This record gives sequence, structure tokens and C-alpha cells, in this order.
Amino acid sequence: MKPRPSRIANPTPAGILSFAGTTFILSLYNVGARGIHTPNVVLGMAVFVGGLLQFMAGMWEFPRGNVFGATAFSSYGCFWMSYATIFIPASGILAAYSDPQELANAVGIYLITWMMLTLIFMMIIIRRNISFVVLFTVLSLTFALLAAGSFTGMANITKAGGIVGIITSLVAYYIGAGELLDAETRPIMRLPRGVLV
Repeated sequence: MKPRPSRIANPTPAGILSFAGTTFILSLYNVGARGIHTPNVVLGMAVFVGGLLQFMAGMWEFPRGNVFGATAFSSYGCFWMSYATIFIPASGILAAYSDPQELANAVGIYLITWMMLTLIFMMIIIRRNISFVVLFTVLSLTFALLAAGSFTGMANITKAGGIVGIITSLVAYYIGAGELLDAETRPIMRLPRGVLV
């Protein structure tokens, strides 16, 4: 279904760029950039930028008639808020697991669940836009690697997930920049995104 005309500005750049920024910072953490091993700095970004802003972008897509955008943005906004909540001490989630392997398995299951949803999104968008197909493909791989790293406790697998996550964020930055440029009356350039329909 094609989105209907709306007086609401296109929320896609806000949704995509909030996703890109939060994915980028979490992925840098996952690769161990600059020796950072404590995820606390990611939490604010995950709650407010990846979470709240992306969720709001999803809500703004509904009145525009963009069911896919509304579902994807609001879902990933909730992903970021729920993921951050795991690591917020006041939530008690981490403290509830006395066995570190049980916690790792629970996080792995959580990530596999999001990989499955991402694969569904990829199948839906596959005939619409090449750049989004690439985005959802590398995001699925990111979730799969991070889940495998969580299940096995192997730091190299988590690091690989971080590397693929950085690629995911760069693809999202590209799409977001293209969407912003398209919104300009006289853009300095256009970024091709492989629109199929």
C-alpha cells in the first residue's frame, strides 16, 4: 500500500538516523573500541535516541499511511528501550540472574527474537528498495552474531557482530542522508537507494 499524502513531514530520516546513531555507538562498544567494556554510555542513547525518537517516528508514520515504516520504527524504538532496560540497575533484570550463563542465554534468546522480526521485515521490503534490503540483511546478521556471541560467550563472535553492526549503521546513515536530501527543494546531490517500485 502506498502512503497517502499527509501534512506531516516525512519522519523516515528521524527514524533511520536515530537507529543509525544508536547502532553505531552500541557496535563500537561490541568491538571493544577504545577499551570500553561497560555499556552504560549506550543506555542514554538507546532510551532517548534509538528508543524514544525512533518510536515517535513510527507513530508519525501511521497517519501518513505507511504501515511498514510505522511498524518497523515503533518496533525498533521499543527494541532499544527494552534493551537499555536490561542494563539499567533499577530494573533489577541483571540482578535477577545469579548464573551468568543463564543471563547470557536469556539475552541470546532476546536477540534471536529480534533477528526473526528483522527477517520478516526484510521479506516484506525485498521488492521495494535495494538499500533497505541490504539494511535488513546486515541487521539480521548482526542480531545472529550477537546472539551467537551471547550463547557461546565467545568474545570474537560478539566482536564480529559489532563489526557487522557498524556496517549496518553506515548503511542506515546512507539511507537517512538520502531521505534528508530528498526532502530538500534544491539538494546538493541525490543518493541512489535502488528504489524498485
